Formats: sequence, structure tokens, C-alpha cells
Amino acid sequence: MKSSRMKSATLPLLLAGLLLAGSARATDAEHIRASHAWIRVLPGALPAGAYVTLENDGDRPVALRGASSSVYAEVMLHRSSREGGVSRMALVDALNVPAHGKAELAPAGYHLMLMRAKAPVKPGDTVTLTLQFGDGSTLATDFIARPANAMDAGDEHAMPSMDHGAMPHGH
Repeated sequence: MKSSRMKSATLPLLLAGLLLAGSARATDAEHIRASHAWIRVLPGALPAGAYVTLENDGDRPVALRGASSSVYAEVMLHRSSREGGVSRMALVDALNVPAHGKAELAPAGYHLMLMRAKAPVKPGDTVTLTLQFGDGSTLATDFIARPANAMDAGDEHAMPSMDHGAMPHGH
């Protein structure tokens, strides 16, 4: 008799656990793929800008809320704009990455402003920034440092690598 009561009490708990597990969904960060991540390093103690392409494979928009770094004391999400010949930069709360879409942080647009490097960062260095999303999830992303005159991630980061040895050469 005792074992049948145990079974009948266990079954509802088991079903409740299965229902809760089925309702769990992936975090915002699990739907985001970061690519072409780079930092424009400026001379001296000037702030640096970080740029990246974010692709969302999820069914809902994802909000990038900011980032953090062990290399920079402060990381802020900004948007640059130009109106009437005047350049402006403003702090923003979030950048939405549309469902099944992408958002680009690029020069003259959205970017991460990196303030007060704790150690010198020079072109060629890799700096990890932890991107922070609206649901509290995070995505550690490696950014390649580029010189002050760079306008993009550089040729080696713009396209996937190709095996030229495997291509026909007309011999």
C-alpha cells in the first residue's frame, strides 16, 4: 500500500518538473553570433572604439545593453550621428538586434566606447569584451586591435579563410 501512495505522489511532481523543463528557453546570448569584432586603438590615453556585427538566429529581438572588459575600466554603448554638418555622440541604453536579423556596430554609427585602458593596447592585440544582453546573459567575444586609421576589421577578418592550395591553378 505504501509503495502505491509513493508512486501516486511522485507522478505529479515528475510531470511538473517535465513541464518546467519544457518551458525553459535559450538565453539571448545563445541566439547571437558575433563576427568581424575589432577595436580602433587611438594614441595615448584617448578612448578606443569597438565594432562588431551581431547576428540573431532567434525568433525574438535581442537587446545589447552594454559590455565589460578586464582591460578597460569602462565600456559604454554609444551612437554617433551627423546633423547639419555637426558630429554628435550619445550614450544609448540598448541596441536591438532584430529576430533573424543583424545589427552592426561600425564607425560613424553604434559602437562601444572603451575608456581608460589598464595596460597599453596595441594593434595586433586581442581583447576580450563581454557583451551584455537584456535578459542578463553574456557573450565573451574576442576583438582584434587595429590602428587608428583602420576603417574595418581588416582583410584577414573580413572573409573566411580559404585553402588556396586546393584550388585549380590551370597547370
